[in-house]
Amino acid sequence: MMSDTGETFATGTEGGGPAPSSPASPATPRLNRRKVREGVVTSDRMDKTVVVSVVERVRHPRYVKTVQRTKKLYAHDEGNDLRPGDRVRVAETRPLSRLKRWRVVEVLERAR
Repeated sequence: MMSDTGETFATGTEGGGPAPSSPASPATPRLNRRKVREGVVTSDRMDKTVVVSVVERVRHPRYVKTVQRTKKLYAHDEGNDLRPGDRVRVAETRPLSRLKRWRVVEVLERAR
């Protein structure tokens, strides 16, 4: 841009500074934001699916006591080799069926 005296100066829209980096630039690795939980297999009645109970310990806001909240997660078990009582680690994934949004990553401990 040019002023009345003939001087040129850069405005905010022209290329006077570094270009803003785009969020999906190939140089930056994509962060893995998928949740990972540990729980116990409670049911293996379905084909390639297990129900995993995940216990979460939270502090009650009013009574300040630690409370256990149990959540049932439907997880994909490709090998169909898990049994009730196994401790497993599950990771969030794309929807695989109406209820399944988790997959078994590893078996931490087998049931006796």
